[in-house]
Amino acid sequence: MKIALLGYGKMGKIIEQIAISRKHEIVLKIGSQNTHELTSENLQKADVVIEFSTPHTVLSNIEKCFAAGVPVVVGTTGWHKEMDQIKEQCNHFNGSLIHGTNFSVGVNIFFHVNKLLAKLMNNYPYYEVQVEEIHHTQKLDAPSGTAITIAQGIIDNLDSKQEWKNVLVTDDKADDDTAAANEVLIESLRIENVPGTHTVIYDSEIDTIEFKHTAHNRNGFALGAVLAAEWLQNKKGFYPVEAMFNFNN
Repeated sequence: MKIALLGYGKMGKIIEQIAISRKHEIVLKIGSQNTHELTSENLQKADVVIEFSTPHTVLSNIEKCFAAGVPVVVGTTGWHKEMDQIKEQCNHFNGSLIHGTNFSVGVNIFFHVNKLLAKLMNNYPYYEVQVEEIHHTQKLDAPSGTAITIAQGIIDNLDSKQEWKNVLVTDDKADDDTAAANEVLIESLRIENVPGTHTVIYDSEIDTIEFKHTAHNRNGFALGAVLAAEWLQNKKGFYPVEAMFNFNN
């Protein structure tokens, strides 16, 4: 499979290594220094595009992939308010796209179990739930896209919660670490050299239940993106990442 990489930072380089180890070929690499090479002609050299750029460029990149008729895996976050618009474009071009806040196999297992657990906890209303996410200090956005997906999974399955609220914790202190009864509190911490740790906490006066995923490096995210590219071959349509996992069977 021939792959184009849009976004050639740390993640792009790891994706390249994993793709090559799986006998794929990288035919185009677009970083901040060579955006002029992002042409329809160059995109069409690829069987699939893996997009890990920035929230500022992702929408334009997706549109170029559709126009070129090349399937695209989108790992960039921060564009989901435009989801309906992009889905319409995908249908218009008869395109192929799979998107997710996190392509890691382990994280997607975590997402699935998180939903099952939230549904179960409807029977135990004396537990209060919150989400904690920890990332490296270079990550400027908060909360993480993964934490938002976790919180949304809780909201969709736990009747008492309708929205989420984020608090950035600095020096073990938060400006406001309280949440309304209908809110899922997401606490975000930034600590050196942490690839990503996400914890769902159900707390009561009696005990605490913690459900945690800890990434040891970025390899899981990168491998998942390559697996998504493999899965997307010969498919048309607009897919969430969970479509590639057979959790319901």
